[in-house]
Amino acid sequence: MQMNNSEIEKIIPGRWDRGFYRYQKEFEEKALEVLRSGRYILGEEVSSFEEEFAQFLGVKYCIGVGNGLDALRIAFHVLGIGSGDEVVVQANTFIASVMGISMNGAVPVFVEPDEYYGLDPQKVESKISAKTKAILAVHLYGQPCEMQEIANLCKKHQLYLVEDCAQSHGATLNDKMTGTFGNIACFSFYPGKNLGAFGDAGAIVTDDEGLDKAARVFRNYGSEKRYHNQVVGTNSRLDEIQAGLLRVRLSHLEELNKERANICERYLNEINNEKILLPGIRKGAKHVWHQFVIRTQQRDDLKDYLEEQGIGTIIHYPIPPHLSEAYQYLGITAGSLPITEEYAQTVLSLPLYNGMTEEEQSRVIQAMNRW
Repeated sequence: MQMNNSEIEKIIPGRWDRGFYRYQKEFEEKALEVLRSGRYILGEEVSSFEEEFAQFLGVKYCIGVGNGLDALRIAFHVLGIGSGDEVVVQANTFIASVMGISMNGAVPVFVEPDEYYGLDPQKVESKISAKTKAILAVHLYGQPCEMQEIANLCKKHQLYLVEDCAQSHGATLNDKMTGTFGNIACFSFYPGKNLGAFGDAGAIVTDDEGLDKAARVFRNYGSEKRYHNQVVGTNSRLDEIQAGLLRVRLSHLEELNKERANICERYLNEINNEKILLPGIRKGAKHVWHQFVIRTQQRDDLKDYLEEQGIGTIIHYPIPPHLSEAYQYLGITAGSLPITEEYAQTVLSLPLYNGMTEEEQSRVIQAMNRW
Protein backbone atom coordinates (compact mmCIF):
# COMPACT_ATOMS: atom_id res chain seq x y z
CA MET A 1 0.00 0.00 0.00
CA GLN A 2 1.32 3.44 -0.90
CA MET A 3 1.94 5.61 2.14
CA ASN A 4 0.78 9.19 2.25
CA ASN A 5 3.50 11.74 3.00
CA SER A 6 1.25 13.52 5.47
CA GLU A 7 0.85 10.33 7.48
CA ILE A 8 4.50 9.43 7.91
CA GLU A 9 7.73 10.99 9.00
CA LYS A 10 10.05 11.24 6.03
CA ILE A 11 13.31 9.37 5.98
CA ILE A 12 15.81 11.79 4.52
CA PRO A 13 19.58 11.15 4.52
CA GLY A 14 21.45 13.74 6.54
CA ARG A 15 18.30 15.46 7.74
CA TRP A 16 19.27 15.30 11.38
CA ASP A 17 22.61 15.04 13.07
CA ARG A 18 21.45 12.53 15.64
CA GLY A 19 25.09 12.06 16.56
CA PHE A 20 24.95 15.53 18.11
CA TYR A 21 22.15 14.57 20.46
CA ARG A 22 23.91 11.32 21.38
CA TYR A 23 26.97 13.27 22.56
CA GLN A 24 25.25 16.60 23.21
CA LYS A 25 26.75 17.17 26.65
CA GLU A 26 30.29 16.61 25.37
CA PHE A 27 29.81 18.90 22.38
CA GLU A 28 28.25 21.69 24.41
CA GLU A 29 30.88 21.51 27.13
CA LYS A 30 33.66 21.69 24.54
CA ALA A 31 32.04 24.62 22.71
CA LEU A 32 31.72 26.58 25.96
CA GLU A 33 35.29 25.71 26.91
CA VAL A 34 36.57 27.17 23.64
CA LEU A 35 34.35 30.24 23.82
CA ARG A 36 35.52 30.98 27.34
CA SER A 37 39.17 30.48 26.43
CA GLY A 38 39.30 33.65 24.34
CA ARG A 39 41.51 31.87 21.77
CA TYR A 40 39.72 31.20 18.50
CA ILE A 41 42.40 30.84 15.79
CA LEU A 42 45.32 28.36 15.74
CA GLY A 43 45.25 27.60 19.43
CA GLU A 44 45.48 24.51 21.60
CA GLU A 45 42.36 22.85 20.18
CA VAL A 46 43.73 22.92 16.64
CA SER A 47 47.13 21.64 17.76
CA SER A 48 45.51 18.89 19.83
CA PHE A 49 43.20 17.82 17.01
CA GLU A 50 46.09 17.76 14.55
CA GLU A 51 48.07 15.51 16.90
CA GLU A 52 45.13 13.22 17.67
CA PHE A 53 44.02 12.82 14.05
CA ALA A 54 47.59 12.14 12.92
CA GLN A 55 47.88 9.50 15.63
CA PHE A 56 44.53 7.98 14.64
CA LEU A 57 45.70 7.61 11.03
CA GLY A 58 49.27 6.66 11.78
CA VAL A 59 50.96 9.62 10.06
CA LYS A 60 53.51 12.12 11.34
CA TYR A 61 51.79 15.38 10.46
CA CYS A 62 48.29 16.83 10.21
CA ILE A 63 47.57 20.41 9.13
CA GLY A 64 44.09 21.76 9.82
CA VAL A 65 42.62 23.93 7.05
CA GLY A 66 39.34 25.62 6.23
CA ASN A 67 37.70 22.88 4.15
CA GLY A 68 38.33 19.88 1.94
CA LEU A 69 38.71 21.85 -1.29
CA ASP A 70 41.36 24.04 0.32
CA ALA A 71 43.14 20.88 1.47
CA LEU A 72 43.33 19.68 -2.14
CA ARG A 73 44.29 23.07 -3.54
CA ILE A 74 47.06 23.53 -0.98
CA ALA A 75 48.31 19.96 -1.34
CA PHE A 76 48.88 20.30 -5.08
CA HIS A 77 50.43 23.73 -4.55
CA VAL A 78 53.02 22.56 -2.03
CA LEU A 79 53.89 19.64 -4.32
CA GLY A 80 54.81 22.24 -6.93
CA ILE A 81 52.15 21.12 -9.40
CA GLY A 82 50.96 23.96 -11.61
CA SER A 83 50.51 25.30 -15.11
CA GLY A 84 51.15 22.74 -17.84
CA ASP A 85 51.28 19.79 -15.47
CA GLU A 86 48.83 16.90 -15.63
CA VAL A 87 47.20 14.94 -12.81
CA VAL A 88 45.46 11.61 -13.41
CA VAL A 89 42.14 11.33 -11.52
CA GLN A 90 39.07 9.11 -11.68
CA ALA A 91 36.28 10.63 -13.74
CA ASN A 92 33.36 9.76 -11.45
CA THR A 93 34.46 11.80 -8.45
CA PHE A 94 32.86 14.87 -6.86
CA ILE A 95 33.93 17.96 -8.77
CA ALA A 96 35.93 19.39 -5.83
CA SER A 97 38.57 16.71 -6.41
CA VAL A 98 39.09 18.07 -9.91
CA MET A 99 38.95 21.71 -8.83
CA GLY A 100 41.84 21.12 -6.46
CA ILE A 101 43.90 20.27 -9.54
CA SER A 102 42.72 22.95 -11.94
CA MET A 103 42.80 25.81 -9.39
CA ASN A 104 46.57 25.39 -9.49
CA GLY A 105 46.61 25.66 -13.28
CA ALA A 106 47.19 21.94 -13.80
CA VAL A 107 45.13 19.77 -16.14
CA PRO A 108 42.98 16.86 -14.90
CA VAL A 109 43.33 13.69 -16.99
CA PHE A 110 40.30 11.48 -16.41
CA VAL A 111 40.36 7.71 -15.97
CA GLU A 112 37.40 5.37 -15.70
CA PRO A 113 36.49 3.83 -12.31
CA ASP A 114 36.47 0.15 -11.41
CA GLU A 115 33.46 -1.82 -10.14
CA TYR A 116 34.00 -0.43 -6.63
CA TYR A 117 33.81 3.20 -7.86
CA GLY A 118 37.54 3.78 -7.28
CA LEU A 119 40.30 4.68 -9.71
CA ASP A 120 40.94 1.67 -11.95
CA PRO A 121 44.72 1.11 -11.95
CA GLN A 122 44.44 -1.02 -15.12
CA LYS A 123 43.39 2.09 -17.04
CA VAL A 124 45.92 4.53 -15.59
CA GLU A 125 49.19 3.76 -17.37
CA SER A 126 47.90 4.61 -20.83
CA LYS A 127 47.02 8.11 -19.53
CA ILE A 128 50.49 8.88 -18.18
CA SER A 129 52.52 11.30 -20.30
CA ALA A 130 55.67 13.38 -19.96
CA LYS A 131 53.48 16.08 -18.40
CA THR A 132 52.01 13.84 -15.71
CA LYS A 133 53.15 14.82 -12.23
CA ALA A 134 50.72 13.02 -9.91
CA ILE A 135 47.90 10.55 -9.51
CA LEU A 136 44.92 11.50 -7.36
CA ALA A 137 43.08 8.53 -5.87
CA VAL A 138 39.63 9.31 -4.46
CA HIS A 139 38.29 6.84 -1.89
CA LEU A 140 34.71 7.37 -3.00
CA TYR A 141 31.71 6.55 -0.79
CA GLY A 142 34.00 5.31 2.03
CA GLN A 143 35.81 2.47 0.23
CA PRO A 144 39.58 2.47 -0.44
CA CYS A 145 40.91 2.41 -3.99
CA GLU A 146 43.27 -0.38 -5.07
CA MET A 147 46.16 1.50 -3.52
CA GLN A 148 49.05 -0.93 -3.84
CA GLU A 149 48.77 -1.08 -7.62
CA ILE A 150 48.36 2.69 -7.82
CA ALA A 151 51.37 3.21 -5.55
CA ASN A 152 53.42 0.88 -7.75
CA LEU A 153 52.51 2.95 -10.82
CA CYS A 154 53.57 6.14 -9.06
CA LYS A 155 56.90 4.57 -8.09
CA LYS A 156 57.47 3.22 -11.62
CA HIS A 157 56.81 6.60 -13.26
CA GLN A 158 58.19 8.78 -10.44
CA LEU A 159 54.86 10.48 -9.76
CA TYR A 160 53.40 11.97 -6.61
CA LEU A 161 50.53 10.03 -5.06
CA VAL A 162 47.77 12.19 -3.59
CA GLU A 163 44.77 10.76 -1.75
CA ASP A 164 41.34 12.39 -1.48
CA CYS A 165 39.97 10.95 1.75
CA ALA A 166 36.98 13.28 2.07
CA GLN A 167 34.67 10.26 2.37
CA SER A 168 36.93 7.64 3.95
CA HIS A 169 37.62 8.61 7.56
CA GLY A 170 38.82 5.38 9.17
CA ALA A 171 38.70 3.20 6.05
CA THR A 172 41.53 0.71 5.58
CA LEU A 173 42.98 -1.55 2.92
CA ASN A 174 44.84 -4.56 4.29
CA ASP A 175 44.78 -2.84 7.70
CA LYS A 176 46.45 0.32 6.37
CA MET A 177 44.51 3.57 6.74
CA THR A 178 43.48 5.63 3.75
CA GLY A 179 45.56 8.78 3.87
CA THR A 180 48.77 6.88 4.58
CA PHE A 181 49.58 5.39 1.16
CA GLY A 182 50.76 8.48 -0.69
CA ASN A 183 52.91 11.58 -0.39
CA ILE A 184 50.05 13.67 0.90
CA ALA A 185 46.35 13.22 1.63
CA CYS A 186 43.35 15.50 2.00
CA PHE A 187 40.31 15.30 4.26
CA SER A 188 37.02 17.16 4.46
CA PHE A 189 35.09 17.44 7.71
CA TYR A 190 31.92 18.82 6.16
CA PRO A 191 29.02 18.12 8.58
CA GLY A 192 27.70 15.16 6.57
CA LYS A 193 31.01 13.26 6.66
CA ASN A 194 31.68 10.27 8.91
CA LEU A 195 33.94 12.60 10.89
CA GLY A 196 31.89 15.76 10.54
CA ALA A 197 32.36 19.22 12.01
CA PHE A 198 29.60 21.77 12.60
CA GLY A 199 30.56 23.84 9.59
CA ASP A 200 33.32 23.76 6.99
CA ALA A 201 36.64 22.21 8.02
CA GLY A 202 39.40 20.15 6.47
CA ALA A 203 42.92 18.78 6.91
CA ILE A 204 46.06 17.75 5.06
CA VAL A 205 48.16 14.82 6.30
CA THR A 206 51.65 13.69 5.35
CA ASP A 207 54.81 12.02 6.60
CA ASP A 208 56.97 14.57 4.77
CA GLU A 209 58.36 17.27 7.07
CA GLY A 210 58.95 19.68 4.18
CA LEU A 211 55.36 19.37 2.91
CA ASP A 212 54.07 19.81 6.44
CA LYS A 213 56.00 23.05 6.93
CA ALA A 214 55.06 24.40 3.49
CA ALA A 215 51.36 23.71 4.05
CA ARG A 216 51.39 25.35 7.50
CA VAL A 217 53.02 28.46 6.07
CA PHE A 218 50.75 28.63 3.03
CA ARG A 219 47.47 28.22 5.01
CA ASN A 220 48.35 31.26 7.18
CA TYR A 221 48.95 34.06 4.67
CA GLY A 222 52.29 32.53 3.75
CA SER A 223 53.58 33.29 7.21
CA GLU A 224 55.25 31.13 9.85
CA LYS A 225 55.83 34.12 12.10
CA ARG A 226 53.31 36.94 12.28
CA TYR A 227 53.97 39.73 9.75
CA HIS A 228 56.91 37.79 8.27
CA ASN A 229 55.41 36.55 5.01
CA GLN A 230 57.61 34.07 3.19
CA VAL A 231 55.31 33.40 0.23
CA VAL A 232 52.01 34.61 -1.20
CA GLY A 233 49.75 32.30 0.78
CA THR A 234 46.09 32.04 1.62
CA ASN A 235 43.81 32.22 4.64
CA SER A 236 42.60 28.68 5.29
CA ARG A 237 42.76 27.80 8.97
CA LEU A 238 40.78 25.26 10.94
CA ASP A 239 39.23 27.32 13.72
CA GLU A 240 39.34 26.45 17.41
CA ILE A 241 35.64 25.66 17.88
CA GLN A 242 35.51 23.28 14.92
CA ALA A 243 38.75 21.63 16.04
CA GLY A 244 37.39 21.14 19.55
CA LEU A 245 34.14 19.66 18.29
CA LEU A 246 36.04 17.41 15.90
CA ARG A 247 38.08 16.11 18.83
CA VAL A 248 34.83 15.03 20.49
CA ARG A 249 33.55 13.34 17.33
CA LEU A 250 36.93 11.69 16.67
CA SER A 251 36.80 10.04 20.09
CA HIS A 252 33.59 8.29 18.95
CA LEU A 253 34.46 7.70 15.28
CA GLU A 254 35.05 3.97 15.54
CA GLU A 255 31.65 3.35 17.14
CA LEU A 256 29.96 5.68 14.64
CA ASN A 257 31.57 3.84 11.71
CA LYS A 258 30.58 0.50 13.21
CA GLU A 259 26.97 1.65 13.46
CA ARG A 260 26.96 2.62 9.78
CA ALA A 261 28.49 -0.75 8.88
CA ASN A 262 25.71 -2.54 10.76
CA ILE A 263 23.03 -0.62 8.87
CA CYS A 264 24.70 -1.43 5.55
CA GLU A 265 25.04 -5.08 6.50
CA ARG A 266 21.24 -5.18 6.84
CA TYR A 267 20.85 -3.50 3.47
CA LEU A 268 23.23 -5.98 1.82
CA ASN A 269 21.58 -9.00 3.42
CA GLU A 270 17.92 -8.00 3.16
CA ILE A 271 17.48 -5.94 0.00
CA ASN A 272 16.54 -8.44 -2.68
CA ASN A 273 15.36 -7.01 -5.98
CA GLU A 274 16.66 -8.20 -9.34
CA LYS A 275 16.43 -4.67 -10.74
CA ILE A 276 18.93 -3.38 -8.19
CA LEU A 277 22.72 -3.82 -8.11
CA LEU A 278 24.04 -3.61 -4.55
CA PRO A 279 27.54 -2.28 -3.80
CA GLY A 280 30.47 -4.69 -3.50
CA ILE A 281 33.36 -4.60 -1.05
CA ARG A 282 36.94 -4.79 -2.30
CA LYS A 283 39.03 -7.69 -0.99
CA GLY A 284 40.99 -6.58 2.05
CA ALA A 285 38.99 -3.35 2.44
CA LYS A 286 37.30 -1.96 5.51
CA HIS A 287 34.49 0.12 4.02
CA VAL A 288 33.27 2.95 6.28
CA TRP A 289 30.07 3.53 4.27
CA HIS A 290 29.95 7.26 3.81
CA GLN A 291 27.21 6.41 1.31
CA PHE A 292 25.31 3.23 0.45
CA VAL A 293 25.14 3.48 -3.34
CA ILE A 294 23.04 1.13 -5.45
CA ARG A 295 22.63 1.12 -9.22
CA THR A 296 19.58 0.52 -11.39
CA GLN A 297 18.68 1.23 -15.00
CA GLN A 298 15.39 2.74 -13.76
CA ARG A 299 17.07 5.09 -11.28
CA ASP A 300 14.72 8.05 -11.71
CA ASP A 301 11.64 5.84 -11.41
CA LEU A 302 13.01 4.31 -8.20
CA LYS A 303 13.88 7.72 -6.79
CA ASP A 304 10.32 8.97 -7.47
CA TYR A 305 8.80 5.79 -6.02
CA LEU A 306 10.82 6.09 -2.80
CA GLU A 307 9.88 9.76 -2.50
CA GLU A 308 6.22 8.75 -2.65
CA GLN A 309 6.93 6.37 0.24
CA GLY A 310 8.43 9.21 2.27
CA ILE A 311 12.00 8.02 1.68
CA GLY A 312 14.46 10.62 0.44
CA THR A 313 17.46 9.67 -1.67
CA ILE A 314 20.41 11.53 -3.22
CA ILE A 315 22.32 11.06 -6.48
CA HIS A 316 26.11 11.05 -5.97
CA TYR A 317 26.74 12.41 -8.64
CA PRO A 318 24.37 13.23 -11.53
CA ILE A 319 26.86 15.14 -13.72
CA PRO A 320 30.44 13.88 -14.11
CA PRO A 321 33.04 16.68 -13.91
CA HIS A 322 34.08 16.25 -17.56
CA LEU A 323 30.50 17.04 -18.67
CA SER A 324 30.03 19.99 -16.31
CA GLU A 325 29.93 23.53 -17.63
CA ALA A 326 33.02 24.33 -15.54
CA TYR A 327 35.18 21.90 -17.55
CA GLN A 328 33.81 22.40 -21.04
CA TYR A 329 37.14 24.00 -21.94
CA LEU A 330 38.76 20.54 -21.78
CA GLY A 331 36.74 19.56 -24.85
CA ILE A 332 35.72 16.13 -23.55
CA THR A 333 32.48 15.09 -25.20
CA ALA A 334 29.65 12.89 -23.97
CA GLY A 335 30.40 9.23 -24.61
CA SER A 336 34.14 9.64 -24.03
CA LEU A 337 33.98 8.02 -20.58
CA PRO A 338 31.12 5.51 -20.87
CA ILE A 339 31.54 3.75 -17.50
CA THR A 340 31.58 7.05 -15.63
CA GLU A 341 28.58 8.32 -17.56
CA GLU A 342 26.66 5.07 -17.00
CA TYR A 343 27.32 5.35 -13.26
CA ALA A 344 26.06 8.94 -13.28
CA GLN A 345 22.80 7.79 -14.88
CA THR A 346 22.22 4.81 -12.59
CA VAL A 347 23.61 5.48 -9.07
CA LEU A 348 21.38 6.27 -6.11
CA SER A 349 22.34 6.74 -2.46
CA LEU A 350 19.93 5.25 0.06
CA PRO A 351 19.26 6.81 3.47
CA LEU A 352 22.18 6.18 5.81
CA TYR A 353 22.96 8.12 8.95
CA ASN A 354 24.00 7.57 12.53
CA GLY A 355 21.00 7.17 14.75
CA MET A 356 18.92 5.58 11.99
CA THR A 357 16.44 3.31 13.79
CA GLU A 358 15.78 -0.33 12.93
CA GLU A 359 12.23 0.65 11.98
CA GLU A 360 13.54 3.25 9.53
CA GLN A 361 15.97 0.74 8.07
CA SER A 362 13.15 -1.78 7.67
CA ARG A 363 10.98 0.74 5.86
CA VAL A 364 13.75 1.37 3.34
CA ILE A 365 14.39 -2.35 2.85
CA GLN A 366 10.71 -3.18 2.44
CA ALA A 367 10.18 -0.35 -0.05
CA MET A 368 13.20 -1.44 -2.09
CA ASN A 369 11.93 -5.03 -2.20
CA ARG A 370 8.38 -4.00 -3.16
CA TRP A 371 9.55 -1.85 -6.08
